[in-house]
Amino acid sequence: MRIGVFAKTFSRSSQEGVFDAVAGHGLRETQFNMSVAGLPSMPDEIDPTLADRVREAAADRNIAVVAVSGTFNMIHPDPKVRWDGLRRLGVLAGACERLGISTVTLCTGTRDPEDMWRRHPDNATPEAWLDLLSTMQEALETAEGHGVTLALEPEIGNVVDSAEKGRRLLDEMRSPRLKVVMDAANLFDAEDPARRLSRSEQILDEAFELLGEDIVIVHAKDVRASGEVVAAGKGDLDYGLYLKHLSEAGYGGPLVMHGLAEEEVEGSLAFLRGKLAEVGIGGPGR
Repeated sequence: MRIGVFAKTFSRSSQEGVFDAVAGHGLRETQFNMSVAGLPSMPDEIDPTLADRVREAAADRNIAVVAVSGTFNMIHPDPKVRWDGLRRLGVLAGACERLGISTVTLCTGTRDPEDMWRRHPDNATPEAWLDLLSTMQEALETAEGHGVTLALEPEIGNVVDSAEKGRRLLDEMRSPRLKVVMDAANLFDAEDPARRLSRSEQILDEAFELLGEDIVIVHAKDVRASGEVVAAGKGDLDYGLYLKHLSEAGYGGPLVMHGLAEEEVEGSLAFLRGKLAEVGIGGPGR
């Protein structure tokens, strides 16, 4: 496994400056966000020359851009908002070949009209699930048309709030274009006794049994027993167990740090390198 970082962890005036910062920490993999290039995360349009510039800047620094963020609220209560998200996803997917990126990450959304990361009681309704299926079908047709993979991320504030629902969605969509972002910190819920960190072993066992074969990218952040999300190494997540499960699932891709400030990067990097060494995983440049 290789350690990477979200590009937007670094605030610079250009994508070249951001890639310099990534490389400056000895990292060679990143998840991109179009905001790094001075655009909205989900732009109305992407100039082909800008896409070329992003690809060339990464290549010049020997950095692999392993994914680009394509998150929008897939079950927003207003269908017009959902359709606008799908339109923008088409713009992003259409630029992926020039960007040199083959994976677009998604969130599955929430009925909350203001914040696509905030939980809402209507997320559990049959109507919300049907809206997700409809939006995801359109998204997968876009992915097929542009030759990209979509990677959904289960998280407690969204309609897909567990590994079980992630498996259900994969099974119902039955598309080779739909895969999973694994972020163990998102599987725990301090408000639900059945999903607290004290049950880490059971929750991680289930998550990897259900989703292990479909993981294409892994996020590395941390969570405290209180539910607070923090930088890797600053929480209570059992990283040794997390990494062991990833290894047993045959995952050999990047561990992408996020949910951290730039000044926390070195500390999280040292923590992750130490944990990888503890469980006997690593390799050149890890």
